[in-house]
Amino acid sequence: MKPSQPPPVGSRSAYTTGPNVRRRRCLKLAAGGLAAASLGFVQRWANAAAAVAPGTAEPAEPAEPVNQPGPYQMLEMEWIDTSRRRAVPVRLYLPAQRADAIPNANPGGVPLVVFSHGIGGSRRGYSWLGRHIAGQGLACLHLQHVGSDSALWFGNIMGLLGRLRDAAQATEAIDRVLDLSFALDTLLASVLASRIDTRHIIAAGHSYGANTALLACGARVPKDGRQIDLQDRRFSAAIVISAPPFYGQSDFRDILSPVVVPSLHITATEDVIRIPGYYSGLEDRLAVFEATGSTRKWLAVFEGGSHSMFTDRSGSGGVMLNGRVKEASKTLTTAFLRAVLQRDERLLARWPQQHGEILSRFMGPAST
Repeated sequence: MKPSQPPPVGSRSAYTTGPNVRRRRCLKLAAGGLAAASLGFVQRWANAAAAVAPGTAEPAEPAEPVNQPGPYQMLEMEWIDTSRRRAVPVRLYLPAQRADAIPNANPGGVPLVVFSHGIGGSRRGYSWLGRHIAGQGLACLHLQHVGSDSALWFGNIMGLLGRLRDAAQATEAIDRVLDLSFALDTLLASVLASRIDTRHIIAAGHSYGANTALLACGARVPKDGRQIDLQDRRFSAAIVISAPPFYGQSDFRDILSPVVVPSLHITATEDVIRIPGYYSGLEDRLAVFEATGSTRKWLAVFEGGSHSMFTDRSGSGGVMLNGRVKEASKTLTTAFLRAVLQRDERLLARWPQQHGEILSRFMGPAST
C-alpha cells in the first residue's frame, strides 16, 4: 500500500492497531485545526502561487464502484494532476436518479457539492454528509488532499507533529485549493459530465477544509500591496463547518469580505481546538462568519459538542449529542441547498424551531 493512500474500506490500519494507539489517537483528536495555527499565508503565498499553474489530468483509471447502497452509488477514482505531479484521489456520491428534496434543477444534470476534508482526513471521511446529500438528489465529490491527508498518521510517531506542521504550510494550503479546481475540471471533462448541473456547484469543507472552501470562494490574502486570488468562480455557494481563522492579518474582513456567495456556517459552543501553544474556540468561528461579505449567510451554533463531532466519529462530543447534531446538520444542509438553488427559505426559517433543544444560536440574513 502506498503511504499516501488510506487503507481499504473496512480494513484495520496501522493507526488503529499497535503499541502507539492511545498516543496517536490523542494527537489526532488535537490536530483537527492545527493547520490554522501555522499557516504562513502571508510570508510565502505569492511565491508559491506563482510557481503552481493549473494542470491537466493523466488518463484516469476507470471509476471503481464501491457499492450501491440505495438511491445513489459511490465511485472512487484515482486522478493525477501531471503539472503538479500530485495525485488527487476522489470519491463521488452520485444519485441514481433525481430526488424531490431539491426540485426543478437542470433536467440534464444534478447540482454538485465539492467537499474538502480536515487535516489528516481522506476522501472516505464525512460519509454521513456525502450519503445524505446524494440521497437528496445531488452529487457530492469528496477530495483527498495528499499533502495533508490520512498518510500523516503513518510512519514514526516521533515525527508526527513535524508532518502535521508541514501539512499546514502555505504551499499545501494553495495546493488544496488547486485540488478543488483540478478535480472539478477533470469531472466536467469526463463521461460523467452530463450528470452534473454546472450552474449549481457548491464548495464545502470542515476545519482546514473549510478554509480551503473559503479560498476557493474568494477569500484573499494581501501581500506586497496586492491580493492573491485563488477563487474558482464556478462555485456559487459554500458550506463552512468549524472554520479556523486565517492568521497573519489583523482584520479578517480584509481576507473574507470578497466571499460574497451564499454561505452556511456550522459550529458548536465547544468546537474548540487545543494543542500546545495554540487555542481556537467558538469566537474564531463567529469571527469568520461575521467577516464574510455575503448578504445571504446563515450560522448555526449547537450547544456543547466538539471540533471533531462533524467527522465520521460517532462518539465525539457525546454519543447522544453527536447523532442528534449530525441529523440536524443534514436537514440544515438540505434547507440551505433549497434556499440557494430555489431561493426558497421556508425550510431554513422553520429549522431553528425544530432543533431548538440542541441549539445555542441561529442567525440568518435578517439578523446579521
